[in-house]
Amino acid sequence: MAFTLSTTKTFTNINCSNTTSFKPLKLPLFWPWQKVKMGPLSVSPMGFGTWAWGNQLLWGYQTSMDYQLQQAFEMALENGINLFDTADSYGTGRLNGQSERLLGQFIKQSQALKGKQSEVVIATKFAAYPWRLTSGQFVNACSASLDRLQIDQLGIGQLHWSTANYAPLQELALWDGLVAMYEKGLVRAVGVSNYGPQQLVKIHDYLKTRGVPLCSAQVQFSLLSYGKDQQEIKRVCDELGIRLISYSPLGLGMLTGKYSSSELPTGPRSLLFGQILPGLDPLLVALREIAEKRGKTMPQVAINWCICKGTVPIPGIKSVRHVEDNLGAMGWRLTNDEQLQLEYAAQESPRSMIQNIFQTR
Repeated sequence: MAFTLSTTKTFTNINCSNTTSFKPLKLPLFWPWQKVKMGPLSVSPMGFGTWAWGNQLLWGYQTSMDYQLQQAFEMALENGINLFDTADSYGTGRLNGQSERLLGQFIKQSQALKGKQSEVVIATKFAAYPWRLTSGQFVNACSASLDRLQIDQLGIGQLHWSTANYAPLQELALWDGLVAMYEKGLVRAVGVSNYGPQQLVKIHDYLKTRGVPLCSAQVQFSLLSYGKDQQEIKRVCDELGIRLISYSPLGLGMLTGKYSSSELPTGPRSLLFGQILPGLDPLLVALREIAEKRGKTMPQVAINWCICKGTVPIPGIKSVRHVEDNLGAMGWRLTNDEQLQLEYAAQESPRSMIQNIFQTR
């Protein structure tokens, strides 16, 4: 990844003929040799998630946002981010798959990459839909994602969730699907999402017998989601050499300091925020205190905590402002005392994040 941070880049809106210029951040926040290993891949210490790209219900997506999404993507590349997470189910209704389509367009049109598209690591997740009953159907899902992304090979192909709790026979077929897409060269590595520690060991051992290393495990991991299960998953990952990817490191926005009991977001998130925020004062106070002392923002502190725990966080981005703020989570580290202060404050907050309904044991 080239670091030409002092130059001004211009690129064209995918939907209009106007051009926009912006200046990337002046100093590199980390150097290329500070990438972290994720199986056979080298990735930035933080990636970005694209759940909001195409999601009208939860995140209010409109196609008019595509230009600012492209700006955000380009700025991320300019500042060394090379990991982008998506899924074939991202996008609501007729926009299903929109996240992958946008990423494909942005990669193809990127001035920051200029023929070096292979440096970008796209991690996409394949939904365990009930009609995907064979390994061949899972391979077909991978091929469809590659078409939307306009690339020949994925960085990481991930099983979006486990069916062990309700369709255990389907689970083995999906595992075989991961093996098949790896053997066919459609993905450089394979991973899972929403797997608990017990099921994570099972799939790791199964893939190992098939000669396929398990590269990553993506789980909800943050100061709002740091219970015994998350800590056990992290222990298993460390023991087996699996990189843990932290999704929702800002608790859907609750750890940003932007919201309160009297100022809730619009849409479905408001109900969840209304339940959790009233008891979150100890954690928010600790985040604000450390942020002020460090000259950082609350989101930067919350994301840096995830990095300090040895995970690769993937906060969602919808604008250049999001990218600029999230990039400030890198290039420094919380002290051990600060980490403990945050974890103690999290324990003092009576409510934690609701876990994904597909999360297994």
